[in-house]
Amino acid sequence: MKRMLLLLLLCFCTAVAQKPVLVSAFPITADAFVGYDALGAYYTITNNVLTKQLGEQKWQYKNPQLGKIAKVDPQNPLKIVLFYQDFNTVIIVDNQLNETTNINLNDSNNPIVPIGIGLASGNRLWIYNNLTMKIGLYDYAKRELKPLTIPFANNVTSYSSDFNFFQWVDEKGNAYRCDVYGKIKSFGVFPDNEEIQWVSDSMLIYRKANNLFAYDLLEKNSSLIEIEEKTLKNFTYKDQILSIFTDHGITNYKIAVP
Repeated sequence: MKRMLLLLLLCFCTAVAQKPVLVSAFPITADAFVGYDALGAYYTITNNVLTKQLGEQKWQYKNPQLGKIAKVDPQNPLKIVLFYQDFNTVIIVDNQLNETTNINLNDSNNPIVPIGIGLASGNRLWIYNNLTMKIGLYDYAKRELKPLTIPFANNVTSYSSDFNFFQWVDEKGNAYRCDVYGKIKSFGVFPDNEEIQWVSDSMLIYRKANNLFAYDLLEKNSSLIEIEEKTLKNFTYKDQILSIFTDHGITNYKIAVP
């Protein structure tokens, strides 16, 4: 009886596989693939140098004195955010990767040690402040941090953001989303994973043991995404395009995720 109940539970939690459609594939050599921006340029990191490529055009940015690049947010092609966690510094570059803004968070009016950074609307950055365990919006023109939430009990293990939302999963597997007004939405416990991408208000894609799954946050079920690649380095999702990065290059699939 217990075995039958377990089988029924597994069937309920794992939906049928999704079959993406191959769009394109091309070879690249890089340490990390960041993703695409809204204009179709793609970004990679090699030897701690950020490279942007659009067709035959290529631009690069490096700042070795700040240590390792911890995060790149390319959602606004005119205002690309680089986070150097070791030196508590954020660099903003333009569409040709020229530095426009250097933000030393040690000089802010409030103590900040972020583990999560992302571009928000206006002259603001999303910040998950590890000192206070709060999410806030940092106005880098005024050097002021506005906390939006109360402290959280568990550390953030993965996160993403856009202009309006900061989304994360904590060490207990709980998934949340915070808007610019500080309103928190809880999605419950999320399956164990090695990498995660938030792709919509109600859907995530996650990797486990070199398999990708789409997870419906409302229905609480997973569906296997059938891809040929078996040795993933990382993946991104943007505008219904799932990009798989391997030792051989980038493969782009079209997949509709609600």
